[in-house]
Amino acid sequence: QVQLMESGGGSVQVGGSLRLSCAASGFQFYSSCMAWFRQSPGNEREGVAAIYTGSDTTYYPDSAKGRFTVSQENAKNVVHLQMNDLKPDDTAVYYCAAKYGACAGSWSVPGTYEFWGQGTQVTVSS
Repeated sequence: QVQLMESGGGSVQVGGSLRLSCAASGFQFYSSCMAWFRQSPGNEREGVAAIYTGSDTTYYPDSAKGRFTVSQENAKNVVHLQMNDLKPDDTAVYYCAAKYGACAGSWSVPGTYEFWGQGTQVTVSS
């Protein structure tokens, strides 16, 4: 049974930082695409970072470049999302997602992911 367990969410002030973690179990971690999505009320689920664990290739949307960094601890089957210079617009539930194979051009498409975590709330206040 595949499980993705997020941790590290919370409340921070504008300009602050948070580090989210996603621990995967029951899943072939190596050579898979691990991603972070977020969703706020009334909005679609949005991809904010992804990493292909086979090569450490990373993917970001323009809104996250320079502020968010995705990384992996392959030996522990853990993926991290370091978020810096947080803004109120970053407030959302953040989800970890996984799929077998490369991330490639579909990394930000939620429907292509087979497995999801339960989500962790991130709140940024001014």
